[in-house]
Amino acid sequence: MQIVLTGGTGYIGSALVRRLAATGHDVTALVRNEEAAGKVRKHGADAAVGDAFDVAWTAERFAAADAVVHLAATGGPDTERLDRAVVAAAVQALGGTGRPYVHTSGVWLYGDNADIAEDSPLRPPALTAWRLPVEASVLDADLAATVVTPGIVYGAGGGIPAGVLLPGRDEAGRVRLVGDGGQHWTTIHVDDAAALYALIATRGEALGRLLAVSGASPTVREIAEAAAGPGGVVAEPVEASRERFGPLFADALLLDQQASGDKARSLGWAPQRPALLDELRAG
Repeated sequence: MQIVLTGGTGYIGSALVRRLAATGHDVTALVRNEEAAGKVRKHGADAAVGDAFDVAWTAERFAAADAVVHLAATGGPDTERLDRAVVAAAVQALGGTGRPYVHTSGVWLYGDNADIAEDSPLRPPALTAWRLPVEASVLDADLAATVVTPGIVYGAGGGIPAGVLLPGRDEAGRVRLVGDGGQHWTTIHVDDAAALYALIATRGEALGRLLAVSGASPTVREIAEAAAGPGGVVAEPVEASRERFGPLFADALLLDQQASGDKARSLGWAPQRPALLDELRAG
């Protein structure tokens, strides 16, 4: 298949490029510059250098694809504008064709919930509330669309556990929790996430919302303790966490979430990589 994707140099995107290329697919990654182009080429993809905010340019690249996967994010407030531009390009290029479009969401949209399923109420924190109308436009369009909702992604030295939680040690060397650490994070290894994206793109079906989670939902305290070593961990007041991370990000990190991912398993997918706690304990 000819698969076109955005975000090919990102955390999940680079793992997906490697997987698709290794399994014989022709992959084209839309990238911003030649430096990014060099990175995706090393992973076996072709690169198209341009501006994904340009709907006409992006739609022209999407039109050549058998499937499109959107994983790009700017890391700033203009991610919403990017998503809207990419969705508009997908509708223009793929609308009515039956060729699949795979859009990326995030599990925080479900808010506090101890048993998240795809049809659970959407109660996003302020940080991600903008996603709701964008994703509604995807699901309401004449697209063979799947909105993939990854949990907290980890593995290969990246993700929120490695990049946000574990470096936050206090003067005594203890890992500072987010709040008291009693909240659960529903998790998925980056390689398992890439495998699920690849499966969805190549199946060519409209699956609606689809959770990308392993079924393991440890508490933040358990995550920190698995990696803390002799330094141990220490709780902090919620307001201290909000000051440390900023209120919008902290409120998302404080969400208490658990999910099984049964719908993804019904497609024949299953996590293959070590669970987060096992990976952390193994060092």
